This record gives sequence, C-alpha cells and structure tokens, in this order.
Amino acid sequence: MFSAIIEVAVSLLIVVGAAFVLISAIGLVRLPDFFTRLHAPTKASTLGVGCLALASLLHFSSHQAGVSLHEILIAAFLFLTAPISAQLLAKTRWPDPADDA
Repeated sequence: MFSAIIEVAVSLLIVVGAAFVLISAIGLVRLPDFFTRLHAPTKASTLGVGCLALASLLHFSSHQAGVSLHEILIAAFLFLTAPISAQLLAKTRWPDPADDA
C-alpha cells in the first residue's frame, strides 16, 4: 500500500514537473521581448526541475535504505543559481536598435 502511494506521488510530480518545463519552453518561444522571455524559464523551469528532483528523491529513497542526497544538492544548486543568473542577465544593458537611429 505504501509503495503504491509513493508511485502515485512520483508519477504526479513527474507530470507536474514536465508541465512546468513545457510551459517554460513555450513561454521562451512565444513571449515578445527579452525581459518577458527571461521571466518564463527562470520561474517555470525552476519549479519544473524542482518537481522532477523531488520525484527522483522519493523514488530512490523508497528503493534504497537511506535518503538520496544527490537530488537535494541538485535542487539547492538550481534554486540558488537560477535567480542569480536571471538577475545578472536582466542587469546587463542590451543594445537597443532605436539608439542607432
């Protein structure tokens, strides 16, 4: 019974994570300018990869004796670096074609 609950939770987390990553990719392609295109992947893909890492943690922790710490390290690295890289990209001044006129 407990194994079935974990498998359902892992499946739901994979579907939710994949949906967030898909929404992020669609937002990257469809949004009009740099700053809105920057916003979609940093928010949605962070949540998506976080859900996928949590699903992996649940799966491997339920099949092994201890807790799988690799996924915790991956999620921590992702949650620390994605907002910082987005902030640094947003602070750079991209050349505006209107300045050349």
